[in-house]
Amino acid sequence: MKTQKKTNVLRLLDQAHIAYESFAYSVSDGKTDAVSVAEKLNVPVEQVYKTLVTVSDGPAYFVFVIPAAGTLDLKAAARAAGVKSLEMLPQAKLLPLTGYVHGGCSPVGMKKPLPTFFDASAQSLSEIFVSAGKVGMNVRVSSAELAAYTGAQFVNVSKDAKVR
Repeated sequence: MKTQKKTNVLRLLDQAHIAYESFAYSVSDGKTDAVSVAEKLNVPVEQVYKTLVTVSDGPAYFVFVIPAAGTLDLKAAARAAGVKSLEMLPQAKLLPLTGYVHGGCSPVGMKKPLPTFFDASAQSLSEIFVSAGKVGMNVRVSSAELAAYTGAQFVNVSKDAKVR
């Protein structure tokens, strides 16, 4: 279902003149993972992407946008980021660093720009769904325009992208 309420993500996309369509979905069942979001939106799971934030021992922070059913390959991600190793950012640090809560993290509009990487699979899709910046809302947007806006590179960083 469509919604008219604007999040910061939607306002930023408007300012950048990037076309999108926003969708709201219920989270009353507690299911906020990206595969569940695809089911709730009734869209192919291959089009839904999740935004993950990692940290190196630097510490330096990196954002990875990968398929809903995929797992981030931390070794491939570290290679792409040019660091020795990466680990997932602890959930308690997500809000202070990005301004987003778990389940509502978007590659658009973080508190400060972080190096961003999109899984190469997004390059073959004209549009993808990502979080619109809050739990219960996603946005469908051009993968190429979104990558350009966020300064992202397309790299192979996802593994096990099988639907449950």
